[in-house]
Amino acid sequence: MKLFSDKNACCGCGACADACPEDAIRMEKDEEGFAYPQVDQTVCTGCGRCVEVCPIGNDEGHSQEGKIYLGVQAKEDVFRFASSSGGMFSVLAQYIFRHRGIVYGAAYDRRMEVRHMRADNMEQLDAIRRTKYVQSSLDGVYREIEGQLQKERWVLFCGTPCQGSALRLYLKKVYPRLVIVDLVCYGVPSPGIWASYVRYLEEKRGGRMQYFSFRDKGMRDNGHGRSYRIDDVSYAGSLYKDIYCMMYFKNYILRPSCHHCGFCRTERSSDFTLGDFWGIERVRKDMDDGMGTSMVILHTRRAKEIWDDIKDQTRWFSCKREEILQPRLMTPTEVAKGRGLLMNLYKVLPFSIFLNLAGCMIGCRERVK
Repeated sequence: MKLFSDKNACCGCGACADACPEDAIRMEKDEEGFAYPQVDQTVCTGCGRCVEVCPIGNDEGHSQEGKIYLGVQAKEDVFRFASSSGGMFSVLAQYIFRHRGIVYGAAYDRRMEVRHMRADNMEQLDAIRRTKYVQSSLDGVYREIEGQLQKERWVLFCGTPCQGSALRLYLKKVYPRLVIVDLVCYGVPSPGIWASYVRYLEEKRGGRMQYFSFRDKGMRDNGHGRSYRIDDVSYAGSLYKDIYCMMYFKNYILRPSCHHCGFCRTERSSDFTLGDFWGIERVRKDMDDGMGTSMVILHTRRAKEIWDDIKDQTRWFSCKREEILQPRLMTPTEVAKGRGLLMNLYKVLPFSIFLNLAGCMIGCRERVK
């Protein structure tokens, strides 16, 4: 069974591996640090289940008709401070927990690798709040979610639009207690480069990394700070002076398929789409307080019913589609012209030398004080 013709046609969601009834598929990283499915042809029976769950080419999305567009801020300041934008995700999670449900989202494991993990309460939710600019692993998560839904538990899944679509395709049927939340996604960076960067910072600081925030709000600047903690010592700085972040924002380390993404649109197969409300200062200046506002799209009847139940826990306003539009809701991220060269350097050079050359290429010097 052949799963994709080239790497532009694989988003790395991993649904095919979970769906294979013979466990003939495993996700393995390539030289750029991205995971791709590898099929053991001696075990594969050719059933085609892996092809059925692939979100590339199988997702149709919902039509534009009946969508609701919102700007949202959680009334609880702790939710907003602990979130990348306005705290809408935390409000949704609280709704699920009130129904004795569980929430799945991206979190750091003990090695600071990013994986989708489960939260059963608000305390555990803290690990999966905030944006992680790293592609997450979902190894075994699709199967686990299906098992929880079969027990008639409420489940909220939050991930990239391709991951959310893959989950829907994997399940094959509609579960009334499943809530799929996808994100306005810029593209996913290499887990391999992220792992190397973590080790680099640990060596520089002489300790073990415990936490990393890509959208720190300590300066009340809508999350333009970056902070991390090594051996209980915290370090903070500008998001735009961090070499890893700048390689990401300048499109050098994104997965190849992200530059061809078919989900950069407002038609999604999820229940909710969440993201930062870009341009809030132009649409509602009174809500621009530096602590973030969530852009929210309600796609389904389930989403609208949940919103009616939780909206009193928020400050919100309705808006038009054109007011929430941003580049990643219209077109994929363009590939950097020097991406191939930079990735080739990553493959052959010691990481510290690679970072120095990358900094020269993109005009960003990594400074560790």
